[in-house]
Amino acid sequence: MQRLTLFWRASQWEVAKELGLNPTQCEILTRVAVRPERVADLALVLGISQASLSDSVASLDRKGMVRRRPDPKDGRARQIVVTEAGRVLAARMPEAPEALQDALVGLGDADAAGLLRSLTLIIRSLQEARAIPMQRMCLTCRYFSPHVHDDAARPHHCAFVDAAFGDAALRLDCADYETATEEAAARAWAALAEVG
Repeated sequence: MQRLTLFWRASQWEVAKELGLNPTQCEILTRVAVRPERVADLALVLGISQASLSDSVASLDRKGMVRRRPDPKDGRARQIVVTEAGRVLAARMPEAPEALQDALVGLGDADAAGLLRSLTLIIRSLQEARAIPMQRMCLTCRYFSPHVHDDAARPHHCAFVDAAFGDAALRLDCADYETATEEAAARAWAALAEVG
């Protein structure tokens, strides 16, 4: 696990350096390229202080990658939105290091699905322990219903797209995410963990 962490961190710094950014700025840019984010929400998701976030956003703003604007739902709050230049740069950022992507492609379908399912459960456990902030993943999304279909390959359901899907399609970060109630998230976690 430690070697994977070191590899991932080194890869993030390499990509960020090539783009003239730091890893936090890369993360901000990739997130707001998907949809605008409130400053407070973005700081929480990234696990950094609002002061640190403000510094990174100010730097991205000076580079013409993002802009701040009033939140349409709350004029007192500010949103970070991507510019066209920021969107172009964000599109150049890999989702994961190339060597890791190659390694994952080498896994069989069942192993890849099992890995994603395990990562989902680990991340949820870390969230429950308040060790990491909430992520926009299926397991805590109001649209997610695990193991509701008889098809073993596609047992889960996403109400947002009204479709069945399997473990290999679980999302760890979804742009269409909406937070489930605590009770619904707990039921989903129990159901996903129980059947495996």
